[in-house]
Amino acid sequence: MIRYLASRLLSLALSLLVASAVIFLMLEVLPGDPARFMLGINAQPDTVAALRTELGLDGTTIERYLRWITGLLRGEMGISYTYRVPVQELVSARIAVSAPLAGYALLLSTLIAIPVGLLAAALRGTVADYGIMGLTQLGIAIPNFWFGMLLVLGFAITWKLFPSGGFPGWDAGFWAGLRALTLPAIALALPQASILARVMRSAVIEVLSQDFIRTARAKGLSRTQALTRHALRNALVPVLTILGLQFSFLLAGAIIIENVFYLPGLGRLIFQAINQRDLIVVESAVMLLVFAVITVTFLTDIAYGLADPRLRRRK
Repeated sequence: MIRYLASRLLSLALSLLVASAVIFLMLEVLPGDPARFMLGINAQPDTVAALRTELGLDGTTIERYLRWITGLLRGEMGISYTYRVPVQELVSARIAVSAPLAGYALLLSTLIAIPVGLLAAALRGTVADYGIMGLTQLGIAIPNFWFGMLLVLGFAITWKLFPSGGFPGWDAGFWAGLRALTLPAIALALPQASILARVMRSAVIEVLSQDFIRTARAKGLSRTQALTRHALRNALVPVLTILGLQFSFLLAGAIIIENVFYLPGLGRLIFQAINQRDLIVVESAVMLLVFAVITVTFLTDIAYGLADPRLRRRK
């Protein structure tokens, strides 16, 4: 197990290093000078040069990368070009919206997908099974931002059950914040629930063909009892793996949804920073999302190795 854990940690470190280099270099090739963007096209060259020095943009690419990555290791993300405040303050305020949104969407997708996948497996080969699989395929195909606009049209504008956008802040109360996140969470949860339901169906069908299920049926258990008592528990291993990956993708995939619903989350911060050429905010916020994705994947990998000893023996 120690060797397996060490290999996973090495993979985590290398993934973060490569991701940081790719993020930094991709932003380096973007056209435009942040200092000139902030001062305007009529700014004097000496004023632009002074601002570049103040913002730390006058060094070589390698120097600026090392300065940025060293700051991240110390927990310092730098100063925003636009807002003139530490980036970690901006990120902390925005993650208080993005993380609950991702968690809410994950909860909704789980509550939908597991019973739906279980029902489809129990009704395998019937019209209901084909109908459920057709709906899940549709859920995967529909863009979540388009589905979000439909939700706003129906539940916010027509029936006025939920707000159409914005976020009142957690200071306004838990339920007010939850109402504001409900429609975005549903829009995010739809494709993830569709994927998870299909995985659940396949896992349950595979388990139902095992000998211990036939033994349980031979002992007098009904099909429903064998399904819920034995098949469900054994089919959850691949489902839990997908769940671990989904949270990170929901966190990273909220960028479009946050802009559709005008939520002051991390995704909207990245979108605004790109428009304002605030590269230090973009670099740090994207790196934080990458770190979340890679870390959750690492923890899922470790949990899967604990659940299945065969994986550890391969290392």
